[in-house]
Amino acid sequence: MTDPIDELTVRTCTDDDLPELVALISRAFLNDPREELLEALPKVFEPDRRHVAVDGDRLVGSAGVLTRDMTVPGGPMPTAHVTAVAVATTHRRRGLLRRIMNEQLHAIRERGTEPIAALWASEGGIYGRYGYGVASWNVEYEIPVLETEVPGTTPPGRLRHEQPAEISKTLADIHDRARHERPGVSARPGRWWEMRTLDPESRRRGMSAERAVVYEDEDGAHGYALLRTKLQWNMNSPGGEALVTEMLATNTEAYAALWRYLLSIDLVRTVRCPFGAVDEPLRHMATNVHALTAPMGPGLWVRVVDVPAALARRRYAAPIDVVLEITDAMFPDNAGRWHLRGDADSATCEATTAEPDLSLDVRGLGAAYLGGTSLQSLAAAGLVTEHRPGRLAAATTAFGWRRAPWSHEAF
Repeated sequence: MTDPIDELTVRTCTDDDLPELVALISRAFLNDPREELLEALPKVFEPDRRHVAVDGDRLVGSAGVLTRDMTVPGGPMPTAHVTAVAVATTHRRRGLLRRIMNEQLHAIRERGTEPIAALWASEGGIYGRYGYGVASWNVEYEIPVLETEVPGTTPPGRLRHEQPAEISKTLADIHDRARHERPGVSARPGRWWEMRTLDPESRRRGMSAERAVVYEDEDGAHGYALLRTKLQWNMNSPGGEALVTEMLATNTEAYAALWRYLLSIDLVRTVRCPFGAVDEPLRHMATNVHALTAPMGPGLWVRVVDVPAALARRRYAAPIDVVLEITDAMFPDNAGRWHLRGDADSATCEATTAEPDLSLDVRGLGAAYLGGTSLQSLAAAGLVTEHRPGRLAAATTAFGWRRAPWSHEAF
């Protein structure tokens, strides 16, 4: 007997689908549909890159792609940013998500411009089955400001308060300069800054409107922090909170000045920063590192869509000359043996019949791609097999990078 799910239509979206799409996504993430989302989404909406499942006249599943670059080891690269994956609760556990994700990944592959796809996962048990691996880790800082500080003074620069929407060009310039140094940070093309600086009431969750603090000196602006605050009282003493929604800096002076400010706001006793990197310099600047409560969880998941293109496009921390044997149940063209040669300046990846040095699944390759997940660690987990002694250690060094991968936004 044919499962009715197999007979549903999966197609790309249209502008007319937008109201129902917003309702579907909102319900999937346990929210009510919001008018401001319906107004904001068209700024970055790409209907031809969103797959939807239709049951009769209702949308019951969806997965979209945002066309953006992401920094990988060596520089920015076109990356399919997978977003707002949702299945109606009435149609879950019946294979519909598998159909949508398969069609989406094949469409990315056929497009031919994005060697990898990346996403944030709301549930970690889902995306490994489609070839995604955890490629970065996210640290959530909660800092009691009376227990630590960043010592020093701000000169020769200065700090100024601004409304984010009024200085979006300044923020975009800082962001564009800073993002090239860190694997995992995504570009914000087109109307993305207009989208980012919207500040509807629903985003505030009881806190203040978002505001910007910018660090600048005589050469211009070099860093910013976006934050919200909330005043609370503990009996007769203040217990205010500051939430750092985003922070980027192009040099050490700007970074230190912004954190020095954030940890010294009057009436604030706790600073939360939900998007921190595993190699955050603050750990080494703060006078009391034990005060930096920092639970860690998965950040970006990466799926290598085109193995030779992806491996040739990134750069390597040390010279590498290795034959990788890759398995990929979805894309037979990815499976097989690949001769990878590269260094910090260039790389090539070609099919070969030579005996493999290392074997791994495409999921492990995605995990290692941004340089934040060690091949040695994956081997210890049974996900990489070494066939020639010494090749794993050399490849582990080469696949690393000078900065840990990090994403400052859940897209």
